[in-house]
Amino acid sequence: MRTSGKSAMGFIFVTLLIDIMGWGLIIPVMADLIAQLKGIPVNQAAPYGALLLSVFAITQFLFAPVMGNLSDRYGRRPVLLGSLFGFGVDYIILALAPAYGWLFIGRVIAGITGASFTTATAYIADVSIDATTRAKNFGLIGAAFGLGFVLGPALGALLSTWGIRAPFYAAAGLCLLNCLYGYFLLPESLSKENRRAFDWKRANPFGSLKFLTRHPEIGGLAVSFFLIYLGAQAVQGNWNFFTIYRFNWSERMVGISLAVVGVLVGGVQAGLTRVINPRIGNERSIYLGLSLYTLGLVLFAFANQGWMMFAFLIPYCLGGICGPSLQSVISGHVPSNHQGELQGALTSLMSLTTIIGPLIMNSTFSYFTTNRAPFYFPGIHFLIGAVCMLLSVIIAYKVLSREKKEGPELVHPT
Repeated sequence: MRTSGKSAMGFIFVTLLIDIMGWGLIIPVMADLIAQLKGIPVNQAAPYGALLLSVFAITQFLFAPVMGNLSDRYGRRPVLLGSLFGFGVDYIILALAPAYGWLFIGRVIAGITGASFTTATAYIADVSIDATTRAKNFGLIGAAFGLGFVLGPALGALLSTWGIRAPFYAAAGLCLLNCLYGYFLLPESLSKENRRAFDWKRANPFGSLKFLTRHPEIGGLAVSFFLIYLGAQAVQGNWNFFTIYRFNWSERMVGISLAVVGVLVGGVQAGLTRVINPRIGNERSIYLGLSLYTLGLVLFAFANQGWMMFAFLIPYCLGGICGPSLQSVISGHVPSNHQGELQGALTSLMSLTTIIGPLIMNSTFSYFTTNRAPFYFPGIHFLIGAVCMLLSVIIAYKVLSREKKEGPELVHPT
């Protein structure tokens, strides 16, 4: 079934919104749940939280290229629906987990079926008619994330007053409801004439990454893409552990802070990106966004009062203008019937950062809050993230500058 690009974006936006709400629901209580199940303080629980993120990322890394290639063969819709069902099962397992080990089982299931982002980005590429439209449509991903993180954490903080497990049941319900919504209303975006045969070589996660190196400009920008998501793990993988430990925040305050993040990210992606990008272009948007990311992370590192985290979220979240622009530049080098393969490869890169990023950031945070550390510095992981962002902007500048001199080696993107 086919539909107009505008209508299709409406469908995928709502699908992503409900999906992200489910994850946002459980973040405020996850740190305390792990600490409770392990019987340890929250700063010591941070590495265990990192392990859960890593096991999810490992399985997603192995299976995301498979799902991306399956979507190129059978269409985006069936793969997306299967992914959403898997997430629903994961949240039910997390809600019932009697011990820490059960959390691993749920995360493995979610990682195997976690193709919602991969397939959604391929879906967006399918219905985007040109580079400008593609950048705006990719911006809607950020808007869905932002709104989902407004509603999800706020609702999670509220539900946590009914018990630490309540948000998990709510997340499961939302994901399964999302699956039903997609089954009845989500149209297919990839026409049969644009589908291709499934290829296990292309579905190999490591082979998938080679796809990004076939053109020098894609390979270089992919490194920049990798460093952005690696640096972001300083915030994404450790925000709840850090703020609960450093400022004695409650689950309610963690939820409120994440809701503020959602408001800022949604405003940037749905509004600011659509204003700034057409005026200054993709390249300058990338440079400006990465510089703001770097500044925000440095400020987080030295925050010594809770209110500062809210203030410093402003420059950090404004950095989000770089994401849609960088993704638009990368996807513009790939034909429509390979977008699933490309997005699977990019998701594999993101998964790699989630494998190693939380282990680095959370373990560093935990270590520098103990007596074993040479000095006390809970925010040191934010400085590591800032270095990643700074390297990313340097690499992006070199690649795009070289491309201007040599001329872009673009294939037909649509």
